[in-house]
Amino acid sequence: MNHRVPFFRLALPRFVGSRFVGAASLVACAALAGCATEVAAPASSEDDLTSNTALARTLTFNGAVYVSTSASDSSILYAMKSQTQSAFGALREANVGVNSRELKDIDIKTWKKAPVTVFDTKNAADKGTPMLRVEYTFTDTAVVPKSMSKKSALPLAVLGTNYSSQAKRVFDECTTGDHHAQEFMNGSLWYVFNPALSKCKTAMTAEQKAIDAEKGKLPKPAVAGTVYVPKAELDRLYIPTTMRLSGNKTNKGTSWPEYDRLWTGGVQKNKIVIGMVSGMMADWAAGEKHDPIDDDGYRMWFEGLRAIFKARPGFKVTANSNKQDLTTYTVGSTTVKGVTFDQIMSWELESSSWPAGITTYDQKKQLRVAVGNKLIKNWITFQVPVKVKIGSKAEQTVTVELNSYFGAEGDATPHKKAIKNSDVFVYNGHSYIGYGPLDPKNFSSSDFPSSYQIMFINSCVSYNYYEKDYWALKSGGSANLELVTNGLESWVAGSGAAMGRFVGALVSGTQPSYSQLLKAAEFTYSDYGYDWGMDALRVVDGELDNKYKPTTTPIVVK
Repeated sequence: MNHRVPFFRLALPRFVGSRFVGAASLVACAALAGCATEVAAPASSEDDLTSNTALARTLTFNGAVYVSTSASDSSILYAMKSQTQSAFGALREANVGVNSRELKDIDIKTWKKAPVTVFDTKNAADKGTPMLRVEYTFTDTAVVPKSMSKKSALPLAVLGTNYSSQAKRVFDECTTGDHHAQEFMNGSLWYVFNPALSKCKTAMTAEQKAIDAEKGKLPKPAVAGTVYVPKAELDRLYIPTTMRLSGNKTNKGTSWPEYDRLWTGGVQKNKIVIGMVSGMMADWAAGEKHDPIDDDGYRMWFEGLRAIFKARPGFKVTANSNKQDLTTYTVGSTTVKGVTFDQIMSWELESSSWPAGITTYDQKKQLRVAVGNKLIKNWITFQVPVKVKIGSKAEQTVTVELNSYFGAEGDATPHKKAIKNSDVFVYNGHSYIGYGPLDPKNFSSSDFPSSYQIMFINSCVSYNYYEKDYWALKSGGSANLELVTNGLESWVAGSGAAMGRFVGALVSGTQPSYSQLLKAAEFTYSDYGYDWGMDALRVVDGELDNKYKPTTTPIVVK
């Protein structure tokens, strides 16, 4: 994973503290391998996912915490979540994405409480402290590479509850220690915890030997069945855990978007409205700051638009929210008039077709800045009319409307506007570890239209951060909402054009299946001598209840 860091989009932490770091009285312990039980995967159902490169499987692992005998269920859950949150990083580093937000959905029905007595074996006078050991089983849907189709277990680990007090040790022993890991050092270390590293395995082995030595110093229980535990078990930093994979919850059939609903209009009659939000790509967590026109995302925004215009020719600029004149620009004493959007794209993407009088580097930069000042953080509306015939119904004129916005950062305003007013919402940008503008907690049901909708969130680990929480906000749930998300990190380079190809294929008039749409959005990154698939274990969810099939409802788009 560390070799990929220079090229993928970092998830960019807000450096918020771990939400589930337990108090001193809530100390985690190891999950005993002998206690692990295999949980059968559910049969194929509406929960199955569609993907070209990933498989959806059932993930289970066992854990346990030690708490005071008077601990409430909420306190116990708090301690458990500290453990499961750290499993997020361990699984992510193993190329496994999980659906539950930071693995927080722990089923209380799996809990098993047992009294124990904890001894400080380094204190000969210690009489023991009564505590509770509470075991739990965590179960979730995971997305894994197809190469892991037969993998049944992953020997990994989670972190002890008080790991934040030993952050430097965790960083040194169980992260790559590179620039990427350093960004998560303060408050989000769980994100880059990698127990599969050889140095981490060495540290865990040494810790286990020390704990085993302390177990040998425990007094003999006075009453049969009484369980004595050394304090070293509670204080441990690393908790070896077996992650089990079972079943296959991947859709084996072919599914399509509800094209008959899209082409008749949802938020507006006889319109397909696409809201496309593109974010700034500068790594702000690492202190990067770019002028907007020099940000990688600016070029990617143009690359995405060009891909759409190639698939569906004829788009014209019809409006912009800031009411700018997008056809006239002044550079020094030179005024350029009659500028088209195609010319602007050529200036940015090929550095060609420059107008008369704009010849030097400084003049070209000034013109680019003048254009950027009018385009950035401005909703640009493009429209193209088409003729659509659905089945035996009469042909209708339908307008394909694309509302595109570049420059999104932490403010949720552009995202809310696009989601509320679009049939298709596409976002390409940072996740901010899920606490950014698309955090479901920023939204309510009123932020979603009641009509059918597709959302494609191309950001890091969006399957975990956003996937299932939106359905609770959407009227009709999966019947009216399909989500395309990433199981792992999403890469920067090439992402703009890939999102454009997805949108272009969707409105091309050929009615591609979801598998074909995902294929259109795939890309590789070979400029550095690699040829990795770049779709980040992308999945579609919510599509299995769709009724549309091109064989039963042919659609002709002219």
